[in-house]
Amino acid sequence: MDSLSVLLSGLALGSVYGLVALGFHISWSVCGAVNFAQGSSAMMGAVATFMLWQAGLPMPLAIILALMLCAFYGLLVEQLAVRPFLARRSDAWLMATVALGLVCDNGMMLVFGAEPRSLPSPLATGSVSVAGMDLGIYPLHLLMPVVVLVLACALDLVRRKTLAGIAMQAVAQNRDAASLVGIPVPIMIAIAFMLSSLLAGIGGILIAPLANVQTDMGVVLGLKAFAVAILGGLGNAWGIVAAGLLFGMAEAAVTLSLGSGFTQIVTFALVIAALAIRPQGLLGRALVRKA
Repeated sequence: MDSLSVLLSGLALGSVYGLVALGFHISWSVCGAVNFAQGSSAMMGAVATFMLWQAGLPMPLAIILALMLCAFYGLLVEQLAVRPFLARRSDAWLMATVALGLVCDNGMMLVFGAEPRSLPSPLATGSVSVAGMDLGIYPLHLLMPVVVLVLACALDLVRRKTLAGIAMQAVAQNRDAASLVGIPVPIMIAIAFMLSSLLAGIGGILIAPLANVQTDMGVVLGLKAFAVAILGGLGNAWGIVAAGLLFGMAEAAVTLSLGSGFTQIVTFALVIAALAIRPQGLLGRALVRKA
């Protein structure tokens, strides 16, 4: 059962990678820029939840307020690190979002401290058993993929069935045409970044009870999520979700067979190999270049 528990844990972690990676997809699809502060948003969700809970707030309220903070942070990223550069048709937003993420990480460290903390959860205690067989995982491990799939389905429905989702698709296809028909393009882009940061915050909160809460936790999480986004295809939401699950399972398989020391080496080598075969991602479409 050890191998099954490791693989189920990998599936749970992979679903979180996919959730954070969906944020890259949303911002890229709407305005052609990605939020490289996604990892900081995930860290902020976990750290803010812990701090608010420590301050005496009930956990549900702490989570809601932390996610509101993450959404506001996404708005700041768009306003300060993306919009000024897109207006000048400059790609400097890439470095600007990285820099703002570093500012956020270090600012949170001044407030929270450098030492890791533990966020308790009733879903991260007690092993799950099926037919009297101990699976060696917490209930939270089973809940994480469910939450991510529900959120992915909800986003897909919003995109296809609501006016806001259709307007966002119009902005993604042609910003100038969308503006001509009265769609508030800047507002749609701002909403995309807020939603992107919100999803990352949810990912950080989900993973927090299974790992230490600390201000540098978003660095590796954001890097893995970006690898997942590229692997699945930045323009394909379901491809990203599938890539996240595959990435998590690959991590678990490598850890189980070779040990944790080889996990990052082998999984990222597999990502490179996969992209060498399919540069557009697993379910992405190849760009058509006109002569």
